[in-house]
Amino acid sequence: MGSEIEIPILDFRKSSGVTLEEGGEGWKEMSKKVIEAFENQGCFLIRCDEISNDLRERLFIGIKSLFDLPEETKKKFFSTKPYRGYTSKSRVIPHSESFGIDNSPKSDTTFQDFTNLMWSEENPIFCETLCSMTQKKRELSLVILKMIMDGLGLPKQYNLNVEDLDNYNDTRMTRYQLPENSKNTEIALTLHTDKCTLALICENDVQGLQVLSKTGNYVDVKIPSDGFVVICGDILKAWSNGRFEAAPHRVVTRGDKERLVFVVFAVPKEGMAIKVPSELVNDENPLRYRPFTYEEFLHYHYSTHTEKLAIEKFAGLI
Repeated sequence: MGSEIEIPILDFRKSSGVTLEEGGEGWKEMSKKVIEAFENQGCFLIRCDEISNDLRERLFIGIKSLFDLPEETKKKFFSTKPYRGYTSKSRVIPHSESFGIDNSPKSDTTFQDFTNLMWSEENPIFCETLCSMTQKKRELSLVILKMIMDGLGLPKQYNLNVEDLDNYNDTRMTRYQLPENSKNTEIALTLHTDKCTLALICENDVQGLQVLSKTGNYVDVKIPSDGFVVICGDILKAWSNGRFEAAPHRVVTRGDKERLVFVVFAVPKEGMAIKVPSELVNDENPLRYRPFTYEEFLHYHYSTHTEKLAIEKFAGLI
């Protein structure tokens, strides 16, 4: 296990005296930290007031009750899209089960339809909790993307990219199986990069996420109880002309307490051209990626099962 790097922790908490008014000094300083973290580690930890301990506790109580439902009930949530709907013991994640929910801004009944399908008597508390957590994470991901635009010194016209790069969300809930022997450590999710713009991850205080450092060592990511980890995805890496790292990471399980995870993936607008801003291209930093759409990239990834350096193989020019 390597310990040569530390994942930076960015404090967004108003209770700590942090003021993040857009364009203010606090905003500018935090923008620099976000960019530096994505350049060096491809991820950072964030602490914030928006997600209360009560909301977080309700979320994971609800997620546990969801996964404890009968298998035939969980299988009702079906989708033809990869990693959407209910999946169990898949090729990619053989030691887990998960629910993937597309949350389009055009639909305000997504989570209600989902919870009504899972519980015959409905589950308004869990439905409201899912809506609240997803919305709060979406708002924070939009703030982070705005900070990137400002921190890179891009013209105001690129603020439109924020909404397009985070147009809708893939909300994912996962339960990882425990190793047969609690003293063992098992790889529950193999090394990969996220194919989205950003991924915002929180857990039920059971660690398991590991990031691969540039020196080839795995580093445990200790997610704070009042926050989560933000991971740069392949889309943002390509959009930034490779300036940002898409952090390679995996999941391991150990001990005798199951790991529950809640993730919100920021997904680009359908048909959006992922195109490097001209301001990020010069003689020292030539264009590294051709324009493409998120849908084209996903089709390539899922049809070829390419994981390592998938974005370079698909859209790379150098």
